[in-house]
Amino acid sequence: MQAGERLLVDWRDDSIDAEAWLDFSPPASGAAMALRMSKVDPEADFSYDYEDLAFTRVGDCSMKPQVDALMRDYTGDVPGASVLVLRDGEPLVRASYGLADLEAHVPATATTNYRLASVSKQFTAASILLLAEDGRLELEDRVRKWLPSLPKAAERVTIRQLLTHTSGLVDYEDVIPETFKPQLHDADALRLLESQDRTYFVPGSAYRYSNSGYALLALIVERASGKTFATFLRERIFQQLGMTNTVAFEEGISTVSNRAFGYTQEQGRWGRTDQSQTSAVLGDGGIYSSIDDLAKWDAALYDGRLLRPASLQAAFKPATRTDDPEVEYGFGWRITGETLWHSGETMGFRNVIVRYPKRKITVIVLTNRNEPEPYKLALEIAKQAL
Repeated sequence: MQAGERLLVDWRDDSIDAEAWLDFSPPASGAAMALRMSKVDPEADFSYDYEDLAFTRVGDCSMKPQVDALMRDYTGDVPGASVLVLRDGEPLVRASYGLADLEAHVPATATTNYRLASVSKQFTAASILLLAEDGRLELEDRVRKWLPSLPKAAERVTIRQLLTHTSGLVDYEDVIPETFKPQLHDADALRLLESQDRTYFVPGSAYRYSNSGYALLALIVERASGKTFATFLRERIFQQLGMTNTVAFEEGISTVSNRAFGYTQEQGRWGRTDQSQTSAVLGDGGIYSSIDDLAKWDAALYDGRLLRPASLQAAFKPATRTDDPEVEYGFGWRITGETLWHSGETMGFRNVIVRYPKRKITVIVLTNRNEPEPYKLALEIAKQAL
């Protein structure tokens, strides 16, 4: 309320012990947001209102300058990054830095698609949960029901254990023959495991992060749905949510629009390191997406537009402790305190999504460089919003 040259405001809650919140609209674009307070009657005794008065921010209330400062190493003619900060589904920050393609000098934007690496695992888990809702499979199914060529050592392994990294299956990356040079696919991971009649531990008795498990989950999706994994993702998740530029990339079959290429710095120079031998395995890390599309994914995790509430609750519920005493694991999600998160690290890309569901705040950082890992950076960005 304006009174002459003075702005008069009321607290949301005028009780003495209430925390004071002040609502006001932002100024015109480009203007600084300032907050000034004064007593309407300077002679009045309102000491109980003012004795503990303090503000957490004074002056510019935008997060963008703070985020820009945190992202300064990604600016210029270097491999870049895209950052999204959401509160109640609305972007507080939607910004990109540096280049998606150094050779063509293409800047990173909010629609740039980065290879998500292990951030892909939450989509693989969601695919399994969708098929469970359809009645096509059960989480307690033995994996050999769907993949009978697995050796006897995997006889007691269940789909649930694949989701939670408690299967004990051998890491397929560790048993690739030195003479095998082509890129591997999910089916190749299965073939490698067929020769490994052993597990690291009794299935269900311990935790060991397993890309093997998520490669097998992609194959189970194919056998239970009758569709390729990439097709299932496109039809049941990406198209349903309007994630039109997200793709489980298959060379020679699909394309990645607005593609970021991965880079590694060696002796002070950036070189393209976009693909590794395991980059074509889809279930554990083969999805490309952007911060704009991931905003749609984040929104779907709050309601039943994709998965039923019971399925979401199962995905976000701690199922096992991990090798980090502060971290537990659900279905494709790490759980630390109030946060749900997952990082993704692969040749040329480092990514993370950190969600604070109770506060409805999400931070996503996607980068096309081999280092650093951006989890701590995302937490620093989140502090500006909390």
